Order: sequence, then structure tokens, then C-alpha cells
Amino acid sequence: MSGDGAESAILFAEVPDFYAEVERRSRPELEGRPILVGGEPGKRGRVQSLNAEARDAGVHHGMAMQRALELCPGAVRLPTDMRRYREVSGALVSCLRGLFEAVETAGLGSAYADVHGGSDAPVRAAEPLVPLVRAELGLPLRVGIAPSKFLARLAAEEAGPGSVYRLRGSDTADFLGPLPVSRLPRVGSKTGARLAALGARTVGEILELGASVLESELGNHGLAILEMARGQDRSPMRVARYPQSVSRAETLAEASADLEVLGARLERLAVALAADLARQGLGARRVALRLVGAAGATETRSVTLGRRIGNVEEIYRTSRQLLERGEAELRRGLALVLAGLGPMDGDDRQLELF
Repeated sequence: MSGDGAESAILFAEVPDFYAEVERRSRPELEGRPILVGGEPGKRGRVQSLNAEARDAGVHHGMAMQRALELCPGAVRLPTDMRRYREVSGALVSCLRGLFEAVETAGLGSAYADVHGGSDAPVRAAEPLVPLVRAELGLPLRVGIAPSKFLARLAAEEAGPGSVYRLRGSDTADFLGPLPVSRLPRVGSKTGARLAALGARTVGEILELGASVLESELGNHGLAILEMARGQDRSPMRVARYPQSVSRAETLAEASADLEVLGARLERLAVALAADLARQGLGARRVALRLVGAAGATETRSVTLGRRIGNVEEIYRTSRQLLERGEAELRRGLALVLAGLGPMDGDDRQLELF
């Protein structure tokens, strides 16, 4: 900590049970029902994501789908839709980029941000994020703030959905000490069993073993675990200036070939994406429209522009032209992708005046 009271602070934000939450958001009829996302039970599929209702029935991540459905026969099983999860995750990262300059994606549905500052400044900076993600994406977010990346993840787990938990450097030892060793990165079931055989079932007990015992029993891996037990993490922030693309998607309750119905959904996507770009001061040079047919087949139409665009009217007009480019067919979903992102320069802004 520096003399002016500033403390290094990393924020970790995630949507718990991300795949299941995305499915719940797009299907209002699933509210309150157990949801299982993953492979087919007849093909040895496994559970990749589940919600609290399914967890309460004894289901856990990685369980065979067949067994999960036996434990929770009332669950709704849905196949994974990685393309949609990536799109929603990109929209989540756009929300963070609108509030923080330094953002690093951390897998689907989660990201880090650098929020250094003294006193409660990081918490004040983070508080708008939870309602923003709820309003724009309909998803619950939990946020942890701590001196390092792995501590910020642990803090987020303590926060619970819809809240922010701040872990200060001075509180790290007390926070980590009673946690089971399985909460540390790099400690899987085999390593956990070896630590238990040495008498270490909590993080505090790892510290009691000391460096010589851990190095003798686990080599360099043991020393890395000891660093984590001390709250030390050398992982740097890996920050990109801005994303390569942003996207939003809509699923229709009933398939439609009506251009006005599809156009209204497209306009909603354009409004959301224009807001994403505006938060980051960016424009897009490429527009792509992905259409999902009634039977699930996808078709992508795209255009590369001579300049970047960023306002709602131009995004909608360009995407509407793509929509009308082919013959009318039944569609049950559509996604709008903006790529070739970069700052809106003077030439781009001046062209918009005409």
C-alpha cells in the first residue's frame, strides 16, 4: 500500500451458473424450475451448467446427465448453445468496459477490471455495475474486489448474486486461514488428498507446514500453493484496449418470416449495440447478421463498410439491408455482430453529419 492510502485493487465480476442463467433469461417460462444445460443423457452427456433449483436436488456440475435427471426428474434439460453464450458474455464485457478502462475477459460470463484506489473508491466504482447488468442483460452479477486476481475470485464467491464484496489486503490472512484447501487455485482432488495426508485441510494449515515440507512433498507445485495460501498472486492483468467485436442476439417465442416482426427485433439489437459502442467510444467497420431458421440451421450475411459507424440509425439501416437481402423464410432467432472495432475518428464523425 502506498503512502497516499491507495491500494492495488482488482475486480472480478461473474454471472454464477452462466449458461443456465442465459437460458432462464431467454425463456421466461423456466423461472423457478430446475435447469440442466449439457449433453444428451443417452450419449453419456454431462451437466455443464445448472441453477440453484437443480443443485438443491443433489445435482452437481460434471455429473452424468442421466443421473442428474434421475435425481431431478422435473428438470428442463437444454443443449449447450456456445455461440449464444459467447454473444451474451461479450455484452457483459461491454458493460464493464463502459465503467472501467482496464478490463480482461476471464472466460464466458466473467471478467477482471483494474479498480485501484484508496478507502472505498473501488466499491463505489463497482456498485453501478450490478444494476447495469441486470437492466441490460437480465442477469444476476456477483462482484469481488481484492488486491489480486485469485483473491478477487474468492471474494466474488463470498459476495453472492447481486452484491459486491471487498477484501482488503490487511484482512487477507484472516479471510484465507479457515478456507478449505480446495478453494485455492491448483489444488484439485489429488493434491487435496496429499495435503490432507500431511495434516493440512485448511489454508491456514498449509502455512503451518512451511516451505521445506511442501517443496519436499510436492516440489515447485507445493511452493506455488504456499504463495497462494499467503495471498500472493503474480498473475498480471492482460488488458486489450478494446474488444474485437460486440454482438447481441434475440430468440423469438414463435418462428416468423414477417420482415416487420424481425425488423423490430433487429432494431432492439441495434439500440443495445449502439449503447455498447458509445460507452467505449468505438465504431464498427463490419456488420454481420446471423439468422437462425425454424429447424435450427444458421445463415450469416455480412458487409464491410468504408468507415466506422456507431449510431443506432446507421447500424439498424445496414443490418435491415442484410435482413432484406435474401428471401423471406421462417426464423426463430437472429444475432447482430459488429466487428472491425476502433475509436471513432474525426473523419467518421464528420461523415455522419452528411
